[in-house]
Amino acid sequence: MERQRTIGEYRIIDIVIMGIMLAIFESLIVTASRSWFANQLYTASLAAALTSICYMRWGPWGAIYAVESAVVFCVFSSATQEQFVIYIIGNLFSLPIPFIMKKIGKEKVRTSELGLIFPMLVQLLMHVGRATVGLVLGHSLSEVLAFFTRDSLSYIFTFVIIWIARKLDGVYEDQIHYLLRLKEQEKEEQEGGIL
Repeated sequence: MERQRTIGEYRIIDIVIMGIMLAIFESLIVTASRSWFANQLYTASLAAALTSICYMRWGPWGAIYAVESAVVFCVFSSATQEQFVIYIIGNLFSLPIPFIMKKIGKEKVRTSELGLIFPMLVQLLMHVGRATVGLVLGHSLSEVLAFFTRDSLSYIFTFVIIWIARKLDGVYEDQIHYLLRLKEQEKEEQEGGIL
């Protein structure tokens, strides 16, 4: 009989797989924007979308993606140490979201319009965080406003990704709830097969 994975093991595997996907796709986006679209005013990022998905799936563990996406962006952008600080700390401004979602109820968030609003809030809080850290580090108001304007396409990316993820079974769902739901479905199928 095969040993079942613990929730902790499942969480680690899930976070690592999604983390690898985030690193690959974010690095491709940054590289493409620097190489092929260097003169464009706008850029896009998967940071808020995948962080939002992890906040829904695993709660505060999503902060791993907030940090990872900042590091990947900075590495592939040849960022300064100060930019690393701005992006890492700025992205972590989104950390209250999983606690608010838990208080409201993740299932209620997932199945209502809130499921699309919260990821927009994650994106907004990341921008506010970067701007706040930039101001603290002495950047001008016009410099920090660029965090909002230059990355504005990310709102569209985030909305579309979450809209699709909500339609895929178990992707934008608390994973403990998802596993319990699957177990219940299995049990019902077994009982139906016996009758």
